[in-house]
Order: sequence, then structure tokens, then C-alpha cells
Amino acid sequence: MRVIVVGATGNVGTSVVRALEADPDVTSVVGVARRTPGWRGARAEWRQADVVTADLVQIFEGADAVVHLGWLFQPTRDATITWRANVLGSMRVFRAVAEAGVPALVYASSVGAYSPGPDEPPVDESWPTHGWPGAAYGREKAYVERVLDVFEHDNPDIRVVRMRPGFIFKRVAATEQRRLFGGPFVPRRLVRPGLIPVVPDIPGLRFQALHADDAGEAYRLAVTRPVSGAFNLAAEPVLEPAELARLLGARTVPVSAWMARSAMAAGWHLRLLPAASGLLEMLLQLPLMDTRRAREVLGWAPRHSAADAVLEMMEGLREGAGMDTAPLAPDSGPVGRLKEVASRAGGRP
Repeated sequence: MRVIVVGATGNVGTSVVRALEADPDVTSVVGVARRTPGWRGARAEWRQADVVTADLVQIFEGADAVVHLGWLFQPTRDATITWRANVLGSMRVFRAVAEAGVPALVYASSVGAYSPGPDEPPVDESWPTHGWPGAAYGREKAYVERVLDVFEHDNPDIRVVRMRPGFIFKRVAATEQRRLFGGPFVPRRLVRPGLIPVVPDIPGLRFQALHADDAGEAYRLAVTRPVSGAFNLAAEPVLEPAELARLLGARTVPVSAWMARSAMAAGWHLRLLPAASGLLEMLLQLPLMDTRRAREVLGWAPRHSAADAVLEMMEGLREGAGMDTAPLAPDSGPVGRLKEVASRAGGRP
């Protein structure tokens, strides 16, 4: 098989490339990214391309599958830029898949595409995907789901898979996630169990997570097995304030949702945080996902617990870990932090 991975240099992309490289049935892996990485992998070749402007048909010709992972999280202060990259870019990827005659498309959707759900029970893949309108991420993920509905209707001969994972962590992606969501003022050396005294117990705060390498394996299975449709991906346990406090050796402190949203909104407006408060609102609305279909149909089972993935991410934060790719660049110390401050936290880098 010849597999194209769009967005191959980020948190999930690097794990997908490695999983595909380890599969003897995958004879060629082509990583596509806006910026060519120093990291090369074992067998992957690289193509530099921007999904908004590049001739994607030429890149996709001869492929047996395209995995579309590309997603722009920043700048949160200019939603037209993320819309152009994420929505219009995805539309161009899908159109190129059809024009190049690629028989399979695997798309990275998200738990963030789901509409608010019940407290219990967990929802399966049939739950509505209209997102949370207060966050650009939720709006864009939901819109691309509708675009994909039309694509599937118009291209019945193309096998389409939608992956809907929870929050994805690994050690070498920790610095990237700190830059995207925590900002330059997160104290790297203090992020460790035993030094974080409290965890805010916000009503509705709970989320599902998995390790990026387990996500990479799920994508490999979706590429190489004759499956289609949507798959929820998450590991156990569900991460609630009490569980996080146990992991961190901390105690929980009740905090109202209003207070948490107000504090995050103030940090964003003061340009201390790169993430807008709409992301917290979305998090508090997300349903829990039932992952039985991924286990029974895809044959997927995570090797890491959600707690292990979080602890590994925290270890990476403390170390300033990263890889030789633009998205996963390691922490470069005070100079790098000053550059983040100069970008005005959530503005254009």
C-alpha cells in the first residue's frame, strides 16, 4: 500500500507515520506538511505542501489511502485563518482524493465535533455532530463533518473513515500543547506530581484521553482493514477532578463554571493565555464516548491508560521535550518564551 499522511509532523501525525512504517503491508508512506521536518522516520518520504494552496491531486495520485490529520489550532484571535486552513483546506483535501482516484480516506475528526450529550450513558458514533458553537474548534470540526456527509454521498466508491478521538497526549508533544493551550507563563519545572497543590473541581469537568501511539495504531488499522464509518477512540479511565488529584498528589477545590470561564476569558483578553474561554465551555459540554465499535469492528485496544498518557505529557512538559519538526519543536528556554509573548498569546506567530 502507498499511504499519504497529511499533517504528518504533529502530535498524532508522527505516531501515525511510525505505525504505518512498522506495517509490512504498507510499502510507501508519504508525509505531507507545510514545513519539511528534520525528523525523517524509518521509511517515510516528505512533500512540503499547504492544503490551502498546493496542487494536492498531483501528490495524491497513485495512493491507496489518504489520512487527513492537518489542523491549525492557532491563531485563536483570527478565526478566518483557522477556518481557511481547517474547513476550506479539508474541502480541498477531500476534492483531491476524489479527483486523484484514491480509494480510501481516513479523516481526523474529534470528540469536539459532538453535540452536548447526557451525563450518562456514554454516546456511540450515532450521536449528533453539531459541535459547540461557542468554540471555533467545535464549529469547524462540526462543519467538516457535514462536508464529509456530502462527500460520501457524492463518492460512494470511496471508503471513508472518521476517527473521533478524545484528548491525545505523548511526551514529545507536551511543549507543543503548552504553547497552544497554556502559553508562555506555564512554569515548566513546577509541573510535576506533588508540586501542584490543587485541582479545580468544576461542575461538568471530565474528559477522555489516549496516548498518541495508540491513536497511531488506530489509524493504521483504519487504513489497512476494510472498515468504514466513524470510530470513537479513548482509553480508560475517564479523567475527572478526583482522578486528576489522585494522579498529581493534590486535593480538589470546588470552583464554579462561571468563575473558571471568567478567569480564562480574562487571561485570554489580557493576552496571557493563547486559548479562548470557549474551549473550556466546549470541554464542559462534551459527552462521554462509548468506544466499543473501535474495539469490536476495528480490532483496536489501547496499550496505555488515559492516566499514563497524562503523566507522560506532564513529564514532557517538565523536560521541555519535543521532536525535530516545526509543530513539536522542544522548549527553547527564555528566548523561545519571549518570542511567544511577542506573538501576543493566541495571535499570529
